Amino acid sequence: MSDVFGIPVAVILGQLMLGLVNGSFYALLSLGLAVIFGLMGVVNFAHGAFYTLGAFAALLGLQLLGINYWVALVAAPLAVGLVGIVVERLLLRRLYRLDPLYGLLLTFGLALIAEGSLHQVFGATGESYPVPAALAGGVNLGFMFLPLYRAWVIAASVVVCFSTWFVIERTRLGATLRAATENASLLQAFGVNVPLLMSVTYGGGVALAALAGVLAAPVVLVNSHMGSSLVIVVFAVVVIGGMGSILGAIVSGLALGIIEGFTKVIYPEASNIVVFVIMALVLILRPAGLFGRE
Repeated sequence: MSDVFGIPVAVILGQLMLGLVNGSFYALLSLGLAVIFGLMGVVNFAHGAFYTLGAFAALLGLQLLGINYWVALVAAPLAVGLVGIVVERLLLRRLYRLDPLYGLLLTFGLALIAEGSLHQVFGATGESYPVPAALAGGVNLGFMFLPLYRAWVIAASVVVCFSTWFVIERTRLGATLRAATENASLLQAFGVNVPLLMSVTYGGGVALAALAGVLAAPVVLVNSHMGSSLVIVVFAVVVIGGMGSILGAIVSGLALGIIEGFTKVIYPEASNIVVFVIMALVLILRPAGLFGRE
């Protein structure tokens, strides 16, 4: 293959593929944030903590109960989603009529508590989660050797993201959820249990974060700080896509992962800040985000 800017095309394509893997995690995490903010108006700073809890639930399930990866993909998000429902019913529900800043501060405090507790119990070194046997090995794409597990992460994330978008934007349940954000009292007058809807929405949003944690467990070391190092980037992704925009979160997450991967090839020193540079430009030119409404 020829070179581009003096860099072999194979190297560029390889980095773009790895960037797509990162973008899959960005999309899945930012999707959960967008669901919670778009339908509840809550800036969920505890999202990274729920991502970490998902990874630890899979790891502990394997070590203590022998729960394999495929069962953990379902069980861990459900368990963390139930934790999210408890948090919403006991804590967040008391803050809905207050300034959104209170919800942000509460979830930020919850994130610190969760991270500190996990650090105290499991330490900071981290543990590895084995790749499932069915996804071991890889495939030769010509320009790189792509591990099957990373290909699975991309496929699973895309399917989950667009399935969630379809449910919220194209089904009766999604219409009911959106109606609850517009006029909750009127919807409740028609016999809809709006508090239950809010609990399920928050539980579903954090379950998406936990699912991302399970998918990430075989790729990164499972440790107490894995969520805090990622959540700031994910918030930037949500801002770029448009706060509360489901489609914006998905498209921006995937696109920014690819852009970040390309930057690592062209100018590695800027790869850690390129997302925030794009966020600043978007806020200047289109404050509502690329897919958001004014």
